Amino acid sequence: MRTLWRALRLLEIPPGRTCLAIAAATVTLGSALTLAGVSAWLIMRAFEMPPVLDLTVAVVAVRALGISRGVFRYLDRLATHDLALRGTVAARTTVYERLATGHPRAALGASRGGMLARTGEDIDTLGETVVRAVIPAAVAVLLSLAAVVALAVIAPAAALILALALIAAGVLAPLLAAGAARLREAEADRYRGEHRDAAMNVLDHAAELKVSGQFGAAVLRAETSLHNSDRSADRAAVSSAGAASVTPFAVGVSVIGALLIGMNLYATDSLSITSLGILVLLPLAAFEATSALSDAAVHLLRARQAAGRVMTLLDEATSVPAEDRDGHAHGYAIAAQQLRCGWGGTPAAGPFTLNWPEGSRVLITGPSGAGKSTLLLTLAGLIPPVGGAAAAGGQPLEDWDPDTLRRTVTFFAEDAHIFATTLRDNLLVARADATREDMVDAMQRVGLGDWLNELPEGLDTMLVGGDEALSGGQRRRLLLARALLSPAPVLLLDEPTEHLDADDAARLLDALLDRDSGFVHHDRTVVVVSHQRPSTTIRASRDLECHDFTGAPDIARTSR
Repeated sequence: MRTLWRALRLLEIPPGRTCLAIAAATVTLGSALTLAGVSAWLIMRAFEMPPVLDLTVAVVAVRALGISRGVFRYLDRLATHDLALRGTVAARTTVYERLATGHPRAALGASRGGMLARTGEDIDTLGETVVRAVIPAAVAVLLSLAAVVALAVIAPAAALILALALIAAGVLAPLLAAGAARLREAEADRYRGEHRDAAMNVLDHAAELKVSGQFGAAVLRAETSLHNSDRSADRAAVSSAGAASVTPFAVGVSVIGALLIGMNLYATDSLSITSLGILVLLPLAAFEATSALSDAAVHLLRARQAAGRVMTLLDEATSVPAEDRDGHAHGYAIAAQQLRCGWGGTPAAGPFTLNWPEGSRVLITGPSGAGKSTLLLTLAGLIPPVGGAAAAGGQPLEDWDPDTLRRTVTFFAEDAHIFATTLRDNLLVARADATREDMVDAMQRVGLGDWLNELPEGLDTMLVGGDEALSGGQRRRLLLARALLSPAPVLLLDEPTEHLDADDAARLLDALLDRDSGFVHHDRTVVVVSHQRPSTTIRASRDLECHDFTGAPDIARTSR
């Protein structure tokens, strides 16, 4: 519950708005409760056939209460939906800000489907908690007390029965419903996560899956996980049905008990016929407030689980300020001793002993899954080492301030995001103060100059759909242009020439690894992960260090 409370604080809901929503919901159901009492009096009094004028006030009251219930229900919906929508906006804003400014390990450690669930479905669940759990519980308590007190004025024994029945409907039924939901959610949540990941895989990589002949199997995995989720919900239906039966049973007990007590009092002339009608009909309206508590308990359980997932993500993103040291005292050299790296349960790669002075050019090759990208992530401080130690500028990575380290050692992933906005904005992601001339120069260096000149709006061209607006080669060149614009002294590039034709890929790779080419400033350290091999001239350069993850380095370290 502490985690849920922490998560609810993300909604930033003012107490005044919550009280207003509770008041509107209470008046709504209070109108229904009063309407039941007045209607019962009117029915029983009309049975006695008094003068019509004796019923006028009651008739008007019934009409007024019927209208007021609709009016206050509308105001109730306005207030509660305003709470939910404001809350989800505030929570999403906070989550995005913390993910953007916090440690990247939070986003790196989550699957795309999991991240979508945390920022989408889980935030929605939290936003609905006040509306679907907190407010119904507060209203149920207020209305139950009012109903018991009103009934106690007429027949204390009937009020006692009503109180016990309301406790059963308001406490026992929600507990049973939550227990059934816990059984269902524990299994169904895992299957829903599998379905999201499988569905995202199909949506993001449909073309590749079809080419490789794996599209059918990927769709089948998504369908199977969805089917398993539905089956887990069906298995919990029996327990849910038992929980749902408690409230009707409690209603029946309270009504029958009130009827028997009322008839006994009426027979002894201790109770009027109009009071007998109120005694029987009032409990029916009283249970309207508690009928929502079973759903509230189920939602509260889901909200606790959602809160746990969201807060785990945010806690992972929270960066602890490191000790303030001069990370630039020894330049920007990268070094590692017996470094082993891995994440996500994959076998650790290494050990690596590295010594890359400032301005080094390094090429890392090897088969997929060998740990090349994982090494870059570790050197960038995005994931912790499994063993050994790594340092930048003579300072261990863990001692760097995370923000400073990310501005110094920058990792450019092969699957980096292309935003559905302008070319200019996609380049400004790398350096916010880049001028138009800087951006055009970077585009020309990566081979996008002619394409840029053909665009009527130039840098202001909208990339509709993000990745969908570009070919694979254009996307990769645009990501490389971002890297060139970045002010980071150390560039870690993951497959920068993938999806390019052989000649263009070779030219770009040679330019990246040649310190004298001017493609990247000679004082910047460039580490490239690639399946490509540079030209013989570049490979023979004394400024290049090449590591082959299939075995020992294929070129001995000769960097300056």
